[in-house]
Amino acid sequence: MLRRLLPSTRVALQVSKPVVIATRNNTYSVYEPDYLESLKPKFPQYESLNVQIKGYDYPLLESYQRFLHGVAEYLDLDVSDCYALPPQQTQVQRLRPNSTVIESEYKLTTYERSLLLSNVDAPVYPQFLRIAQAALPEGVHLMVSEHTDEHDERRYVPDKDLLDLKAELERMGGATPNKKK
Repeated sequence: MLRRLLPSTRVALQVSKPVVIATRNNTYSVYEPDYLESLKPKFPQYESLNVQIKGYDYPLLESYQRFLHGVAEYLDLDVSDCYALPPQQTQVQRLRPNSTVIESEYKLTTYERSLLLSNVDAPVYPQFLRIAQAALPEGVHLMVSEHTDEHDERRYVPDKDLLDLKAELERMGGATPNKKK
């Protein structure tokens, strides 16, 4: 009886050899070559990030910007632009208690620097941010956001003389149209 059962269990327990079948992933189009798939990035990417740092101490801010630029290059991030924004003046007055008499007056200057990072891989971004936050000096404010047109507009200082001339031209009746000869 056992002899009759053993051959059938022996066949049932017998493991077949693994068969390797090579298949090609046909995710590409008929008209596009398959090597274009390998050119796409492995991870999702941030198109452009604007790293803004603000502070009252100019040399400290310059040093920190140089540090962030070095970290970005070390992590193989594409630093497309580094620039300074015009400083902002703030006047602070300290009053005597329970009066309107000015005890002291201070002029504070806020400096701002920006780094523009392009095509940042999603897994590398948290590493860059952790390093930037760990090395953040006291009195320096760090802000990272996606780059917009407003960042570019804040970068340029308007020419006051040019704006005054344009306003005067508008008051006089506007520009005269050019006559064709």
